[in-house]
Amino acid sequence: MNRKKVAAWCLYDWANSAFTTLVVTFVYSAYFTRTFAPDENTGTALWSRGIVASALLVALLSPILGAVADRGGARRRYLAISTFICVTATALLTFVTPTQEGAVLLALTIFVVANVAFEMGMVFYNSFLPTLAPSDKIGRISGYGWGLGYAGGLICLVLALFGFVGLLGREPLLPISMTEHFNVRATNLLVAAWFLVFSVPMLLLVRDEQRKAARAGIKEAIQGLRRTFQEIRRYTEMMKFLLARLVYNDGLITVFAFGGVYAAGTFGMEFGEVIVFGIALNVAAGIGALTFGFMDDRLGGKTTILVSLVALTISTTIAVLAPTKAWLWIGGMGIGIFVGPNQAASRSLMARFVPARHQSEFFGFFAFSGKATAFLGPLLLGILAGAFGQRAGMSTVLLFFVIGAALLLTVNERRGIEAAA
Repeated sequence: MNRKKVAAWCLYDWANSAFTTLVVTFVYSAYFTRTFAPDENTGTALWSRGIVASALLVALLSPILGAVADRGGARRRYLAISTFICVTATALLTFVTPTQEGAVLLALTIFVVANVAFEMGMVFYNSFLPTLAPSDKIGRISGYGWGLGYAGGLICLVLALFGFVGLLGREPLLPISMTEHFNVRATNLLVAAWFLVFSVPMLLLVRDEQRKAARAGIKEAIQGLRRTFQEIRRYTEMMKFLLARLVYNDGLITVFAFGGVYAAGTFGMEFGEVIVFGIALNVAAGIGALTFGFMDDRLGGKTTILVSLVALTISTTIAVLAPTKAWLWIGGMGIGIFVGPNQAASRSLMARFVPARHQSEFFGFFAFSGKATAFLGPLLLGILAGAFGQRAGMSTVLLFFVIGAALLLTVNERRGIEAAA
C-alpha cells in the first residue's frame, strides 16, 4: 500500500466536501430558497427541481462515462475535467443575483452543471479505492476519506461563518460587501478555491494503472455496457446491494439537499445559525465515519450500513417531529453521526464486490444506483412541502430508509466478495 497515494486520495474528500457542505446542504441552498422565491415553501419546491435535474443527468451519464474511462485507462483525466467544471460553475454562482432577469433559471442551471460535474468526479474518484487499499483495510480507508471530508467541510464552514457571513448578526471579518447578500454568495468563491487547491495532490500523485487502452469512444463504451449488463447477472449480491442503495440513498440525498433549507424555513434559523448547525453536524459526521470504519472491517459493510439506517430513521423522526430548535439539534446530531458511516460502508462494500477489470465501470453503476431514482426523494419532498409545509416534505425521507434497509437484509456479503474474486 502506497501511503502517499492513499493520503492524496483521502485529501480529495477533504477538497470536494466543501461543495456538498456549503453549496448543496447548508449555505447556498438556504440562501436560494429564501431569496430567489417569495416564500420558503416555494423556494424549496424550486430547489428540488435543480436536485431532480442533477439526479437524472447523473443517472444517464455515470454508467457511460465510467465505461469510457475504464476502456481508455483515463480515470484521472476524467476526474480532472469533472473537478475543473465543478470549480468553475461554483464560482459563477457568486455573480447571480435574485433581482436580475431570469435569475431562478440561471442559478439552477449553473448549480445543476456544478452538481453533475461533482457527482461524475465521484465516479472516477471512488473507482481508485480498490487499487489503492488492500482488501482488509478498504473499510477503514474509505472511512478515513469520509472522515477527512467532513473535517474539510467543517473547516470551510468555519471560514465561511467568520470570514464571509458573520457570527449571529456580527460583521464578517473580511471587508466584503453585504449588499444583496453578496457576502453569502461569495462563499461559493471560497468553495471553488478550496476544491481546486486541495484536489491537486490527488490529480498529481494517483495515476491509472499502466495497461493497453482499448478504444474509448461513446459507441464502444455503450457496447461494453451491454456486455457488462449480460455479465453482471453473475454478481447477484452486488445487484441486490445496488438495488437497496438505490432506495436508501434517495433518503440521504434528500437530507443533504434540504437539511439547511429545513432548518432555515421551519425553525427560522438565520444564515449564521444554519452554518453553526452545519458545523456541529460535520463534527458528528467526521467522528462517526472514522469510528465506524473499524466496525466495517470487523463486522462487514452490510452490518454497518444496517446499523446506520436504523439510527438514521430514529434521528430523522426526531427532526421531523421536533417542537423546538433543541429537539432539531438532537435529531440533527444523530443524523450527523450515522450518515458518514453509511456512506463510507456503502463505498467499501461496493469496493469488495467489484471485480478488478470493471472498477470504473462498476463504480459508474454505483453512482447510477445512487442517482437513478434520486429524483423521487426531492420530487416528493418538493410536492408535499409546497402543499403541506416542510415537515410533511421531510417525512418522506423515512420511507426510503426503511425500504432500503429491508432490501439490504437480502444481501449475502460473503457470497458477493467470493463472486468478485
